[in-house]
Amino acid sequence: MSNVAIIGAQWGDEGKGKIVDLFTHDADIIVRFQGGNNAGHTLVVNGKKTVLHLVPSGALHGDKLCVIGNGVVVDPEILIEEIDALKAQGHLQSDAQLRISEQAHVIMPYHKAIDLARERLRGKGKIGTTGRGIGPAYEDKVARVGIRFVDLLEEDTFREKLERNIEEKNFYLKAILQEKALDFAEIHDNYGRYRDKLKGYVTNTGLLLDQRIRAGKRVLFEGAQGTLLDVDHGTYPYVTSSSTVTGGACSGSGVGPQHIQQVIGISKAYTTRVGSGPFPTELDGPDGETLRREGAEFGATTGRSRRCGWFDAVTVRHAVRMNGLTGVALTKLDVLTGFKKIPICTAYRFNGQTVDEFPASSKVMAGAQPVYEEMDGWDERLDDVRKFSDLPATVRKYVKRIEEVIGTEIILVSVGPGREQTIVLRNPFDR
Repeated sequence: MSNVAIIGAQWGDEGKGKIVDLFTHDADIIVRFQGGNNAGHTLVVNGKKTVLHLVPSGALHGDKLCVIGNGVVVDPEILIEEIDALKAQGHLQSDAQLRISEQAHVIMPYHKAIDLARERLRGKGKIGTTGRGIGPAYEDKVARVGIRFVDLLEEDTFREKLERNIEEKNFYLKAILQEKALDFAEIHDNYGRYRDKLKGYVTNTGLLLDQRIRAGKRVLFEGAQGTLLDVDHGTYPYVTSSSTVTGGACSGSGVGPQHIQQVIGISKAYTTRVGSGPFPTELDGPDGETLRREGAEFGATTGRSRRCGWFDAVTVRHAVRMNGLTGVALTKLDVLTGFKKIPICTAYRFNGQTVDEFPASSKVMAGAQPVYEEMDGWDERLDDVRKFSDLPATVRKYVKRIEEVIGTEIILVSVGPGREQTIVLRNPFDR
């Protein structure tokens, strides 16, 4: 029996929602361990699309326990809207199916106001934040002034913390960011209503998970964003504010590393990213437009168009090493149909030198030129193929070459958005 972590191996948007939903069949518990509603996981079941921002992807399965871990920052208004929408669709019919960590931090209106104002003031140097208050909420967490769900549930504690924070944040908003002040009473009353709606879901989820794992339950840890957006190991400063790698699955859920046996990275068969920051294989011409159009590369949360480029093995090798990946699920292979030649970036060139490993220097990353190895493309449609051996030879050769240059096995290939359009080569729960 294995517990499995699903980690984005690129800049996010790799199709984790579909893969988590697929492997949820073999899990008893699905845990979201970091990020906030700046991430969106898109699931397509029987042709119907569902986008989840905070609730784990197991919500579409009536017999699974969904856990929002302590590493997540939660906008309670958005979470309530999401729960209500799922219930209206016939999901989450039992409140016992969802649990929220009492130690998860709460996103406040001042977090969103600060986020938007800072991005406005950055001008051309903007990071590309979604403006949902994620970064400022994590800042408060590290500064030890954040409000957790356990604080929200204690009326006197919440009032005390909110009064202190509002005084400080309003000064910052007015004097530094030139924004209007926020009203204490309005926020206090609104969050009191959120407390009443969510208090039944809140518990010690770290203890709950430990008890369930010891009882033999199988856990799937669901990451948001991707390795290259990790605050420590990504393309800093163009990153998110949390730990998106395997270590974050432990710290963000309260589960020890010995309880995670398999770590599966999710990677597209090409590369995309949203927002600002370096992107060595980015395509500005018609090939990039084709990838964007055929891959429907628009953010599930923001609707922003994604930047597109060829597969970057340097970055995925970095993800393999950083996360200890035991396998990679390769998504959107079908999007490459129609290209006569498909380059794979195997290294970078910078100042006349070959760079084989992911550079920490933002200067090197910004100036890196991709070193390509060209593969033959294919014209055959792949969306109806259900066996790896039935894929065209050029497709199988492309997949095997990616496997070689990233240094770990491909355990799954996706040939379309639906659950059924997936070829599983190895189920990580079987080990």
